[in-house]
Amino acid sequence: MNHWLMKSEPSTFGVEHLAKRPGRRAAWDGVRNYTVRNMLRDQMKKGDLAFFYHSSCEVPGIYGIVKIVREGYPDPTAFERGNDHYDPGSDPNNPRWYMVDVALVRRLRRPIALTTLQANAKKLGELLILKRGNRLSIVPLSEAQWNAVLALE
Repeated sequence: MNHWLMKSEPSTFGVEHLAKRPGRRAAWDGVRNYTVRNMLRDQMKKGDLAFFYHSSCEVPGIYGIVKIVREGYPDPTAFERGNDHYDPGSDPNNPRWYMVDVALVRRLRRPIALTTLQANAKKLGELLILKRGNRLSIVPLSEAQWNAVLALE
């Protein structure tokens, strides 16, 4: 099983939005970065776990845990004219963008703030979210990093 950290702005789609969805399940769509696309398409597997991270908000940090419940498949929003994620260069016969479906496992008892992650950087190893300039919306975690982050809860 792989472990991940998936970032979203809570004003757009946060853990509370996911909690209100039928089956507490939703598509993780709209990713428009080739590195992350490759992870979604090739590496994320059904049963993998991910931290749900809120970014660009008052208290950025980890707010929940999700499970990958459907492996990578073409993101239909790329083909929908008028959709914020529409990509006129994307071809349904040779899709450019992919997504996965996630289900909420649980909200954290208390969020793990970015400042807490930063204060524990040595315990967390080379956690990409802590590197300056990292803009990826999904990053892989080792099992050791996953367990170290969970211990901060």
